[in-house]
Amino acid sequence: MSSLYDFSLPNIDGEMLNLSQFRGKPVLLVNVASKCGLTPQYEALQNLYQEYQGDGLIVLGIPCNQFGGQEPGTEAEIKDFCTTNFQVSFPMTSKIEVNGEGRHPLYQWLAGDHATFPGDITWNFEKFLISGKGEVVARFSPKITPDDAEVKSNIEKVLP
Repeated sequence: MSSLYDFSLPNIDGEMLNLSQFRGKPVLLVNVASKCGLTPQYEALQNLYQEYQGDGLIVLGIPCNQFGGQEPGTEAEIKDFCTTNFQVSFPMTSKIEVNGEGRHPLYQWLAGDHATFPGDITWNFEKFLISGKGEVVARFSPKITPDDAEVKSNIEKVLP
């Protein structure tokens, strides 16, 4: 697997999401959780999506329950929580594992030994910016919020 476009995974509704549909668009991938101290970042992610969606940016939320069991709900519960509390309209996937033996191949590509930015995912809301060519160009700590100047600056560099 050499680019984002080589991967598919179920979306939050259980339908297959082929990431090749995002070809030519920058993508901000974020592992998310509903019961985390960083959960308010959903608001900033939605604002970022609204601000740059017209320029082609895709925000992709990827629920994960590996950090303190902070995403315990079903996909339907996660979707309801996100839309009700944060009016999330960006695409989301079904829950996956981002670390360990069950790590999804997408996260093996993003953070595995041969990745551009290797190393285990440290917590919920870690962010990866993928260029329109499907290449990882930046990785942001969970503590760096989506509206941080560094995140926006990197996004603006990869907009078409």
